[in-house]
Amino acid sequence: MHLLIQKSGMKMNNITKKKNFNSYVVIGIILLIIPMVVSIIGSVMSSHDPLETDALNKLQKPCTTYLMGTDDVGRDIFTRVTIGIRVSLLIGLSVTIISTILGMCIGIISAYYKNTEKILMRIVDGIMAFPSIILAIVLAGILGAGTKNIIVALSVSYIPTLARVTRNATLEVLSKEYVESAVVLGKSDSYIIFNYIIPNILSQVIVQITYTFAMAILHESILSFLGVGIKVPTPSLGGMVNDGRNYISIAPWIITFPGLTISWIVLALNMVGDGLSEWLNPRKKNRG
Repeated sequence: MHLLIQKSGMKMNNITKKKNFNSYVVIGIILLIIPMVVSIIGSVMSSHDPLETDALNKLQKPCTTYLMGTDDVGRDIFTRVTIGIRVSLLIGLSVTIISTILGMCIGIISAYYKNTEKILMRIVDGIMAFPSIILAIVLAGILGAGTKNIIVALSVSYIPTLARVTRNATLEVLSKEYVESAVVLGKSDSYIIFNYIIPNILSQVIVQITYTFAMAILHESILSFLGVGIKVPTPSLGGMVNDGRNYISIAPWIITFPGLTISWIVLALNMVGDGLSEWLNPRKKNRG
């Protein structure tokens, strides 16, 4: 029986090693690395201050001096985009880590300890009744603009989805024979959770994590566009899109480059998520 538990606990890892790595994952990672490299190199090489205004050079078209042109007050868009990328990735990563940890805790506890399920899942269902972006806008409006407040608002919005995914995956694992055998052998709850449940639900949770990362970046941009996101004058991609909307006919580059950057990053993360979904769940790929 011990052998059965050990073999079953390693089941996911053994299967994963036999799968061919999905090309979508590789392409998505490469696409994601490109803006990260541009952000690092661009900030080092650029001689322009992202906050410095220059009335004599406002609304300049893209050129060798200003690679992406300048905005309505003469600030270099390229330098501001490189900083905006770092801000978006930092917020996206922070939101993903917080919502994943709390969401997994809620999901596992509600599935493993049945007496907590009704309370925790009713709270989760209540929060999920609101679209995540609407809830984030409301929370950001209450908390106010700022990096920390945006991270809190977005994290609260995504925790229910991750909790629901984790709970469903945990319930599936709990029905397996090797978990029942571990209970019969008197294994502690913490031992079962960390050795059998978490390793076997990671494939489903990881896919959701990539989508959460992408949506966090997109929604942060929306909040900044609406004026309840990153505080001015800190450059943010959504804020730059908002700055350029009044000049789209005479200076389209102000809105184009930040907008394309947001789309690029979100596309890259979605490709990674789709690739992981097919790679870790081959049955889904076969149905397609």
